[in-house]
Parts: sequence; C-alpha cells; structure tokens
Amino acid sequence: MAHSSAGDYLVTIEEKSKATFLRAYMNWRCMSAGSSRVCVRMVGHKMEESYSETLKEQMSVVEMPLSDPPLCISCCPVNGDLLVGCKNKLVMFCLKYRVINQNLTVLDFERSLILHIDNLIPAEVAFCARHIAITTELDVLILKLELVQQSADRTEQCSQGVSAPEKAVDGGVKDESPSTHPLQLELDEFIICQKPVELLGEESKLCEIPITLESTELPTEDTKHFQVQYLLFRRFAPDQSPFGFCEETKLHSLQLLPVYQTGISATAYEETENKRKLLSLFCFFSLPHVGYLYSIGKSVELISTYQYSEKSEQAVLTPQFLHVITSQNLQCFTVRCSAAAARGEDPYIDTTVKACPPVTLDVCTLRMQLFIGPRAICHFKNHIILLTKADTEDITERRKPTRRMLSRRADSIKSRTNSESEPGWNLYIINTVSTIQLYREMVDYSRTYENVKTESCIHLLSEAHLLVRAAIMDPYFLKSDEKEDLLRAFRESCAFLGDCYSRFDTKDYHLALPYYRMSGLSMTEVLKRLVSEGDEMQTYERGFIFYLTHSLNEDSNEELSKESGNKVLQIFYLTDPVQLPDILCSPSMRNVCPLTALKYLQKVEKMMPSVVLTLTKAFLALKMGDLTMYEHEMDSYKETTLACGFVGQPRLLQQRKEGIVMPTEFAVHLKEMQPGLLVAATVALHENSKIELEEADTFFKMLCNSSENTIPQLLVDFWEALLVVSSQEEILQELLLLKVTSQYVWRISRKQLPETKPLKTTEDLINSCSHFGLIVPWVTSIMSVGCSSDKDYHEDITRLQSLLCSQSINIASALPFLEPLTEADNVGLTIRVLCNTRLGKYEEAIDQLLRRCPDAAVFYAQHELKGDNQALWWNKLLPELCKRTRLTGNDCPVLISSLKETLSIVAMELELRDFLSLLPEDGTAAFFLPHLLHCSQKKLLT
Repeated sequence: MAHSSAGDYLVTIEEKSKATFLRAYMNWRCMSAGSSRVCVRMVGHKMEESYSETLKEQMSVVEMPLSDPPLCISCCPVNGDLLVGCKNKLVMFCLKYRVINQNLTVLDFERSLILHIDNLIPAEVAFCARHIAITTELDVLILKLELVQQSADRTEQCSQGVSAPEKAVDGGVKDESPSTHPLQLELDEFIICQKPVELLGEESKLCEIPITLESTELPTEDTKHFQVQYLLFRRFAPDQSPFGFCEETKLHSLQLLPVYQTGISATAYEETENKRKLLSLFCFFSLPHVGYLYSIGKSVELISTYQYSEKSEQAVLTPQFLHVITSQNLQCFTVRCSAAAARGEDPYIDTTVKACPPVTLDVCTLRMQLFIGPRAICHFKNHIILLTKADTEDITERRKPTRRMLSRRADSIKSRTNSESEPGWNLYIINTVSTIQLYREMVDYSRTYENVKTESCIHLLSEAHLLVRAAIMDPYFLKSDEKEDLLRAFRESCAFLGDCYSRFDTKDYHLALPYYRMSGLSMTEVLKRLVSEGDEMQTYERGFIFYLTHSLNEDSNEELSKESGNKVLQIFYLTDPVQLPDILCSPSMRNVCPLTALKYLQKVEKMMPSVVLTLTKAFLALKMGDLTMYEHEMDSYKETTLACGFVGQPRLLQQRKEGIVMPTEFAVHLKEMQPGLLVAATVALHENSKIELEEADTFFKMLCNSSENTIPQLLVDFWEALLVVSSQEEILQELLLLKVTSQYVWRISRKQLPETKPLKTTEDLINSCSHFGLIVPWVTSIMSVGCSSDKDYHEDITRLQSLLCSQSINIASALPFLEPLTEADNVGLTIRVLCNTRLGKYEEAIDQLLRRCPDAAVFYAQHELKGDNQALWWNKLLPELCKRTRLTGNDCPVLISSLKETLSIVAMELELRDFLSLLPEDGTAAFFLPHLLHCSQKKLLT
C-alpha cells in the first residue's frame, strides 16, 4: 500500500484467488465520514454526467489492468504520478484532473510510459520528479527521465528509442547473469558472486542495463517525449564469512526524498509541480547492516553511510532524521539533507556572509528505543507509525533456562498449532520529540564538552543547527506554530557556533564571521560574550580576531562605545598591531579616545613605521585639534608618497554610510589647506579601484557643499588630473565628453566663473596631458580680434580649444555638447571651424572664416590646406576671395591683403598656364601682373 499526498489517493497491490490486482482508492476519506457508497471503475473510463454527480459522496476504486503482475509501486510526492514495477519493465501512470463540470473535478490516471528493462526483476521502486530508483536484491539503479524537443515526424522514433549503450543491447547483462548461463543446471552447487561496483553520473551508463521507452499516450500536440539519463548504478556482493554464506543479504527501504525551497507552503490536495520549487533530491537504500544516502541533484554523490548496531529490518528517511528498526530496537540517526539543500538554495553559503555545517559531518545516533518484534515503519509529519509482531516463542523462550535452548524449534512449532497463542500484532504511533525540545537537549549536552573536547562541542552544536535548519526548510514551516521559536533557535545556534569558532583554536576559525552575522548579534553584543571584564591575561583566538577585523573593515552603522573601542584597540595591540591603523579608520571606532589611540600607534611605529601609520597619526592629531603635530606628521613624507599612502587606507579620506561615500574631517582639512594632495590622492584611489568615478563625483560635491547639478572646480581639477594618468578608454571618453567638455561649455555659455582657482593652467595641461593639444595659430588669430569680455573666461576657452585641437576627442559625439556655443562671438567661431576641420569639412570652414574673420583665412589655409587638401587654395579660397573683393571694392583692405597672400602661394604652386586660367577676366591687370611675373620666373629659377 502507498499513499500520495498529491491527489490524496491510496494505491494497493492486492491478491485474491491467486490473482494480483492494482487498485487506486480515490475520495477514500468519505468512508471515515460514514458514507459506505463505493464506485468501481477502470482507468480512463469515461463517466457520464448523471453517473459522476454521485462521485462527490462516495469512494472510487480505480482498477489499473497490467499485462504482468505488479511487484512494487511508488507515488511521486511532487505531482502524484504512479510508477509500477513489473518483471522486466516499469509502467508509469500520470495523475489527471478531469473536469466533469463546473462543480466537479475527478482524479483519474493515464498510462503514459513503459520502461522495458531486460533481465531485471525490481524488488522496490521509488519515483519523484521524473527520477526513478530501482533495486533488486543487490543492485541499485537511479535514472532520470529527461524531456526532449522532438519534431512531429520523429515522434514514433523517439517513443521506441533505446537509451542505453549499444553493447548493452547485445546481451551483456544476460551473459553475466547466473540464471541465464548455459551451464546453469550443472552449477547448482556453486554460488556465483559478481564484483561490487559503484558508477556515478555519466559513468553509470557502463552498467550495461538496456532500457527501451514505449510511449502509451494518445499522440497530441502536448505529448511529452522522454529520454533516459543514467545517474547511479551500484552493485553489492553478498556478505561472506568463515562460517558460511549469508543468504539474507539484500537491499531494502529504497526511498527518494525531495527537499523544497525554504518556507514555500504547499497544499495537501491538488498539488502541482509549480507550487513547490524542488531544491534537492536524495536517495536512500540500505543493506542489513549499512545504509547509504546519496544526493542526486545537480551532481550525484554519496553523502552519508550509516552503520547499524544490529541487523536492520526497515528504515525510513525524513529531512531531519533516519529511523531504523531492528529485531528489537527503533533507532534514530541524524541526516545531512538540509546541509546539502541549503547549499543548493543559497549561493552565499560558505562565504563570509553565511555558513552551514558540512555535508560530510559524521552522523550521530540520537535515540534508541526497545520494542519487541518491529516489522514495519513509516513516517508522517512528527509521528512514527510502528507495526510489531510479538511472537509467543520469543516471549516464552526468554523465561526458559538456557539448557532448553536446543528444543526451541520444537516448542515453536508446537505453540503455533494452538490458535489461542497466535502471535499478536501491535500498532504504535510514536510522537517524535519536537525540534525545539531536541535542540535544547543537544545544546545543554554540548556544554559538557565546552572545556574538554572542542570538536565534540562544535559537532553537537552543528547537529543542533542542522536540526533547526531542516525544520525551517520544511514546506509547512510558514504555517507552523513553532515558526518564531524556530527562527529564534536558528539565530541562537548561529551565535553558539560563532562562540565556538571564536574561542577555540580550530582550523575553521574563519567560520566565526558568517555564523555571527547570521545570528544577528551586534559587535557590542559579541564583545560582551567573549571579553571578560578586568581580565588582563585573557588570550584571544584567531576566530575572534578574524571576526573583529572583517566587522570593523566593513562600512557599518554601528558605533562602539568609548570603552568598547579602547578594549578593541588593546586586543589588536596584543594580537595583531599591524592592523591598528586600519582598525582606527573604521566608522565603528569614531568614539575611541584619540590620545589612547596615539599612544598605541607610537609604540607600533617604533617597531614598524609606515606612511599609512603616519597618516593615521595625522588624522588623530586633527581630531584632537593639534595642528602642530598634524604638520609634523604630514611633513614626514613627500606629497606623492602621501597620496599613495591614502591608497593603503582610503577610509582616512572617505567613508561609506548606507552606500554613500562621505568625506572625513581629514578630507575637509585637505580641501582647505592642500587641495592638490586631496586631488592626487583621489586620483590614486580611482586608479587602484578604491573608488568609482561616480562615487568620486559625489565625494567632491559633498566636500564642497555643492548641489546635485553644480560642479565644483575641485571636481573639475580631479577630472583633469585623471585625464593625465588614466589609460581606460571608456573612462577617457566619459571624462572628455560627459565631464570636462560639458563643464567647459556650460561655464563659457553661462559666463560662469569657477569658485576657486584651477590647480593647473592650460599650459600645464598641454605639457602634461596628451589629450590637450597645442592651440593652432589661426585660433589665436581669431581670438586676438575678440572682445575683452572673453578674457575673464580665458582658461575655460583655451582648455576647450586645446581639447578640440587634439586627436583624443570624438568630434561627432561632441557636437551635441558644443551646441550651446553659437557663432555669435569669436569663441563660437573657433569651435565651429575646429569641428568642421576635424570632420574634413574644409570648404565650410573657409566660408565661415571669410564671412566672419577674413584675417584668419590665410592663416587657416597655411596650417590646414596641405597635402590632399592643397587644391582648395586655388579651387576654393582664391575664387571666394576674388568674388568677395569684387563686391566690396577697396573698402576691405583685409580681403585685398588676404587675396595678395593667396595669389603669392598659388603662383608658387601652379604652372603659368594653370595660374592664368584661374585669374578673373574682369580684374585689373596691374594687380595680377606681379604674381604672373613671379609665376613665370619660378621655372627659370628652378
């Protein structure tokens, strides 16, 4: 008999008149409510409307016909599907919810898949989430049915495909099996033992057990097609001893145990696969004296091996315990399912954030209870149901003297002939101890080992932790009455484990940190637990120092009191004095006494001086208001060395609060007194990945009390300094366009002066940074004609022009940022002409210059019209100058001067005939004659 919580049905293998039946009982709970009406139907039988209305109030018995007698059954706890084991095959029935009408849904089954397995007679099967486990007397095989994407024309081929290796189909298993050996009749007196083997994962295909899939569903668009994946094969050998061969060695208690996502509630009825997320799956099976627990989730591995004190009859696995019955005992062992599932659920397990006891932790025997003749066991929630059979011979023989032992067999036969003394069956329902109570007992017991056996104490507390963790991972946890107590116990167990790894000298001392974090304890509370008041001789282990170091190096909002801070200083001075500068820069140590801290630092400096230590002393001097000491410390090193020193301890300048970078008192002081050092230090921090670009922007804005949309000059100084040293292309383009160029344009267009004097001039930047180019002469020529108002913004103007004169900036991307600068003044003109030149639009640039500043046209042409662009001298510039001079006459001496200069250059470059063809026919001969003579004499001179 088996029960499925998904669908709430019972399925049985029944024998009557030497015939075996497979039946499922639906709606069976109405029998206990007093109704005696029963409906018997076949699988897939179509129910009419009038007939089905009565199904609400009566139990349905569903017959499932099979071609071979059923040997074993298993229900999938996830979706309620049924797997039936027969000789040489497994039959899968899918649970269906058939909607009869709006008010009635009836459960039914559909035979969907047959797995043909040659030469295999299953003793037990287990079925869960398309995973199948099969045992014979000494073999275990675990499979997974994988969905495959199959086209319509290959559907039939898939349903008949063989998923085992080809050599298996050729009869490899048959040759090994004693029952099919040709000389079997002659070898009846021999026992053939096959070699034990364990094959995991892909290797399990080598087991040479061929499996053929046969789909029995009616083909539809939604028909699922499967293929078989082998997960595990294990073969055991019978126990042998000097006293003979033990024929009772066989596997039993096969079970697949699912573990679901923590805290996801599940309904007992109409449960589907989507309502609960399956995290991990475990498989248990047992020999008479040894049990095996495997994890078969993402990988297949043996988690635990259980050694029984005597021969076992049956075992049942739960997420928290393994319950085993022997001939006289009910034993309880710990399991590691929650430890494995926790790692599958949470990626932060085994980091500095979270921890969990290892899966490989040794198992423990928790309880052992005496019973007479246990025969069967099962588990439901917090109950163990135990079936026993107390044989009369067992009871009477215990009272007889030992000399009668030889006649035991005869007495047994005689007693069984008497109907009044037939053996009695007993059913026990045992309430398991509540998780909280057992947890308390284990914690109390662990205290006996606190000062004696370190590993024993940690082991017991780890068991208690896993016990609570398993209870929290139960799907019904959210509805549990013990929910708050379990959460409190979980945090408490984490605190106890944190204490162990802090107090004891263990190789896993680093686990103190994640366990304390999970406990929710503050640093102050941890210090109270571990630091004895007034004990100057107390020693501190590595785990405690590791916890303190990481906690203080985090950007925590917790501030230690003055007394606690001074105690922490003393602890680190005694255990790890090198860390004192880092510890003092922690936000949690704001309340520490600066004078006390300085005394410790001075002692450390004598042993191991460093620039970080010097900067920390200067920081403390500022906090005390001692500027003389501050200046003395800061003068100990050059400014470049000090800037690099801040990389060693960034929190001297900036600390994070709720994820936001905040400037320290040190940074505020440097802004006023040494802004260059502050900018250099921040650049060093950025280049060493200690601060992001956007974080630096926020840092300087907060430091200068600027609004969100206002850019302080100190931030622009930082951007410019970063351009000098940065080599990251993405950072450079962001700096050039979004930062520096935008700010220059904003200031120039709005006539906004920087609030402080820039740290570097344009000349400094041109000399030190390749992204700032030399300003071309024609730009200077244009600017010399400009109005005097531009002189106030000379630095920003020249910086922008210098950027555009270099090859670093992408002009096409920069055009939208340069839009505010119109052509209304000379600044706008230089920007437009520079952009057109960089884009290769020389003719547009010449037009703009001739229209706005003809003085600079020839300068522009001399600098830009070279090589391939030289033809523009006579094709563009000369005709334009002639046309404009003709229109203005002698009223524009600048045009005439530019025309003469252009004629001189063109006459040098062209042949006489070509030059003559370019001259206007309506021109004055006397004007052009000197240039013609010059052109004709050029050839004679050469």
